[in-house]
Formats: sequence, structure tokens, C-alpha cells
Amino acid sequence: MRKLTAIMASLIGAVVMMASASAADIKPAVVYDMGGKFDKSFNEGVWNGVKKFTEETGIKVMEFEVTNPTQREQAMRRMAERGATVVLGVGFAQADAISAVAAEYPDVQFSIIDVGWLDAPNLRQYVFKEHEGSYLVGVAAALASDTGKVGFVGGMDIPLISKFACGYVGGVKSVNGNAEVFQNMTGTTPSAWNDPAKGAELTKSQIDRGADVVYHAAGGTGLGVIQAAADAGKLAIGVDSNQNGIAPGSVLTSMLKRVDVAAYETFMDAKNGNFTAEIKALGVAEGGVDWAQDENNASLITAEIKSAVAAARADILSGKVVVHDFMSDSNCPY
Repeated sequence: MRKLTAIMASLIGAVVMMASASAADIKPAVVYDMGGKFDKSFNEGVWNGVKKFTEETGIKVMEFEVTNPTQREQAMRRMAERGATVVLGVGFAQADAISAVAAEYPDVQFSIIDVGWLDAPNLRQYVFKEHEGSYLVGVAAALASDTGKVGFVGGMDIPLISKFACGYVGGVKSVNGNAEVFQNMTGTTPSAWNDPAKGAELTKSQIDRGADVVYHAAGGTGLGVIQAAADAGKLAIGVDSNQNGIAPGSVLTSMLKRVDVAAYETFMDAKNGNFTAEIKALGVAEGGVDWAQDENNASLITAEIKSAVAAARADILSGKVVVHDFMSDSNCPY
């Protein structure tokens, strides 16, 4: 009996050692994009997923924060050279870089957020149904508005951001077909993501025209949108991360784009041997987009708003409502 117990203990020890070795074998890395990992928006959402992975596994993730476009490919390659076994790229602007480096390092697993058009056997791609989440906050905006006029401020003028805008318009119009939705993009270059002053200027302009709720999908520029709305006694809607706490009582809600899920899932799947090279689309049904409710906006979310957003969410899940995807035809029918 003692001999059997000793053998069992030895086997258990071997299994534990194998598991530890497996965990030690993974060397994850992430390359954040412009704005830094504490941008209170897109990058920070990714960082939240990275942090959760590290807290649960004890595995440290190598990190690099891009400060200019030329660093993207260099950072990817450096991670692979340093022995990274799985590398996560943050944002569509890293598509060319990750495509090139993934081809050079076929034995390394790569993953990227907001890209779904690349073709590589060692690359996972995440896309989100931002139009669905934007529809939900559009419903909330229409019901919160006293003027029947709301606004949208986008970052860089690209189809992806028009996808946010179109979904938002759809949600607003589903509640109030006569509502006006003012729209402005911040610019046509990557600097459009990091221009809070311009975001504030565009928001003030929309407020001057009667908008009393302004939704942004503009990265760091959105901090200016939120501040301008708060200063004017109006409401803002945040994006990507939960931004309700940036100006409590002035942020109606935030459209949650769960990039943290993509980051966490990428590294956990790599750790557990479940990594697959595929395109993963995350919408309402997949828990990829939603709206934020917490103590910071509790006083703003009426029973009517809560009920209407819940109904819209249920209609999307059932297929009764199919929110139009601007990127499918470069058109917004609302």
C-alpha cells in the first residue's frame, strides 16, 4: 500500500511538474498602439485583459507601447526575437506589421484585434460587431435627450468608425424617427485618435446646434468630448472601456467593446493549447459588445431607458432586429 501511495505521489508530482513546465513554456507579448495602455479607452481595455491573465496565471506578459508608426513592425519582430511564443497586436493599424512578422516566424502564434482580412496559418483575428453595441447606446441617447438632437464624434475618418456611427443612428431612430444626429470625424490621419482639444471643439459645436447627448468613438480624443459635454451640463457616451467614471453624472453610459476578452482569451488559449488561427467575430450574442451600468451613471438610467435597451438587446439576440453593418456596403440606411 505504501509503495502504491509513493507511486501515486510520484505521478501526481510529475503531472504538476508538466503543468508548470507548460505554463513556463508560454512567453506572451502584447504591442499596444498609439495612445498608450492607459488611454482610458481601447488600449486600456486590452491591458485589463492582459492584467486578468497575469493575475490568474502568474505569467508575466512582455509589453511595448508604440509611440510612432515605424515602431509597430520593429516591436513585433523584437518580441519574436526575445522568444515570445504568442504575440498580440492591438488595432487595425498593426495589420501590415503583424502580417510581415507572422510570415517570418511561423512557429510563433500571433493574434490581432480589429483585423479580419489577413491570411496566415499562425494568426488569430478578432473583429467586433460595434454596430450592435452602438445601436444599444443610441436607444439610450434618444430616450435621454430632451431636444431630440444628439451627436457623434468619431476619431479617424475610416469605415470602421462609420460602423459605430451608423449603428448609433439606427438605435436613435428606432426610438425617435424624427431625431437629428450630428456627426463629425476628427481627422484623416492617426493623430485623430489623440486630439482631445479637437474633440472638445467638435462637441461644443454640436451642443451649440442643440445636441444634448454626444457619443464618441475617438480614442484619446474622446476625453475632450466627455469633458466638453460635462462642462456644458450635457451628456456624453463613452466607448470601448467603461468611461462612466471619467465624469460621473455626465456620462450617460459607455459602449463596451470587450477587447479585454480578446486579449485574455488569446493568451489563455495559447497557455492551454487551444489556440486556433481563425477570425472571431464578437457581438451582443458573444458577449463582445454591451452597454455599461454602474454607480457613476445610476442616476441617469431611468426605468424607461433600462427597459428599452433590454428590449433592443433581446431583439438583436432573437434576430428580430438586424443592425446594419456599414462596412458590408459602405452605406447607412437609417
